Amino acid sequence: MKFQPRIKGIILVIISAMLWGVSGTAAQFLFQKRGFSMEWLVDIRLLISGLILLLCTSAKGDQDMWRIWKSKHSCLSLIVFSIIGMVGVQYTYFAAIKYGNAATATILQYLSPVIITCYLIVRSKKNPSLQEIIAIILAMVGTFFIITKGNIHNISISKLALFWGITSAVMAAFYTLQPRSLLAKYGSAFVAGWGMFVGGIAFSFIHQPWNFTGEWSIDSVFAVIVVVLFGTLIAFYCYFESLKYIQPTEASILSSVEPLSAAFLSVLWLHVPFGLPEWLGTACIISTVIILSPRKNKKSKAEFEAI
Repeated sequence: MKFQPRIKGIILVIISAMLWGVSGTAAQFLFQKRGFSMEWLVDIRLLISGLILLLCTSAKGDQDMWRIWKSKHSCLSLIVFSIIGMVGVQYTYFAAIKYGNAATATILQYLSPVIITCYLIVRSKKNPSLQEIIAIILAMVGTFFIITKGNIHNISISKLALFWGITSAVMAAFYTLQPRSLLAKYGSAFVAGWGMFVGGIAFSFIHQPWNFTGEWSIDSVFAVIVVVLFGTLIAFYCYFESLKYIQPTEASILSSVEPLSAAFLSVLWLHVPFGLPEWLGTACIISTVIILSPRKNKKSKAEFEAI
């Protein structure tokens, strides 16, 4: 069955977002139902996905696999991206899932566009636009509903889940902004492949991949495959393949399916309580992505290159 290019792009980005959401819920299952080590899953995910992505990129023969290491500036930038960006965003996201659940972890991570916007406002020393002010207010309201269920005297998630969720959003903002020059020079698949693999090697000094704890079963094996392959490699491929057919702004908005899929699957599969306040908070935070995406798309190239 053939699709028009635009429809194909929309389908691809929705698939990628849904796979990311499913991956988070599978990770929650492994941590909370099968006793898997968070550190082990982070390391295995980075090493295997990074290696496969590099091999696939190399097989295409588009560029010298090692040329990124021949430039001192690119080399240092890649190491920073790998250790702080790639490991940072993976570890904090999984920690938020471990101490909370996949739904709230994914939703809190979606605060990253607001963090990026605030950073750019401070850096450019310009007053925020009306859209940016509305987005920031919505993000604050959404976070309030997520963590309190609408009751100002009650925090409905653990302090660790809240801390790691907000930290995950900060790491995601860094992960988005820091490697822009690398992405422009070497391409997304190449940079992400090296970032994952180098990050995995670096993290192996903290937790060795052969140091495993958890309960193996048919469903846990399947969940690991979902996290490592479907939720990382295939999701990444579908997302960047979609950019051949649709605009980055559209892809950013459509990727908001991720927290929705994580929330629905957490409720249906793992029976995570998710009431009206949480859904209102989810809607508020997703709205910030929709509001800020056109603004982010209009940022000048010079402004981003100065980051």
